Amino acid sequence: MRDLMVRKNSGKLEAFDREKLRRSIKLACRNRDVGDEQIEKLVTSIHRRLETETADDTVTSAMVGQMVSDSLLNLDPIAFVRFVSVYRKFSKISDFKKILEKIPEADEGAAVCQLPKTSLF
Repeated sequence: MRDLMVRKNSGKLEAFDREKLRRSIKLACRNRDVGDEQIEKLVTSIHRRLETETADDTVTSAMVGQMVSDSLLNLDPIAFVRFVSVYRKFSKISDFKKILEKIPEADEGAAVCQLPKTSLF
């Protein structure tokens, strides 16, 4: 595995931290029917995609956030909303309404939503 660097919105560079990624996903999935094994697979998948989809060793925090958002939408839509609300710094109820309107409807009891063809952001 390559040593990736993450460029934050402020321009600051920091080392990619799998544990930080794991903690944020775990927090979004708290009290949901998502196990540690699923979270670990998600972290590994995102890390591998970052390594293979970038030519150099620097990725943006926006790339990481989008990959986490897309993955959580497929895994658990509630965890997705939790993550996005923190990641996008929601400050108004209308922020939640906008994102909820864009989430594809899932059948009752369905564990997986179909990812939309276009980004939700």
